[in-house]
Amino acid sequence: MALQITDSSSQELLAGGKPVVMDFWAEWCGPCRMIGPYVEELAEAYKDRVVIGKVNVDENDELPGTYGIRNIPTLLFFKDGALVDKLVGATSKAAIEEKIKKLL
Repeated sequence: MALQITDSSSQELLAGGKPVVMDFWAEWCGPCRMIGPYVEELAEAYKDRVVIGKVNVDENDELPGTYGIRNIPTLLFFKDGALVDKLVGATSKAAIEEKIKKLL
């Protein structure tokens, strides 16, 4: 299951050494609900190698502001604590997994 990432937990995750994927989403967002199952499946498949979590933009305003999130869903990919890639909008599970594999 994807981790719930908050404004207060994000820095600790990024400093943890593992690659991190943050899915910025909202409950009311149709495309977010469409890719949600992909994010959950990939979180389970890569749980030992990559931290994959969800950031609810309605409950956390610091992270979306920090990373300039203007559209959701947006997935951000971090390696060694640095932002290295992103996907904006609904996409396929294969496209998300391809970006995850580049982090490894």
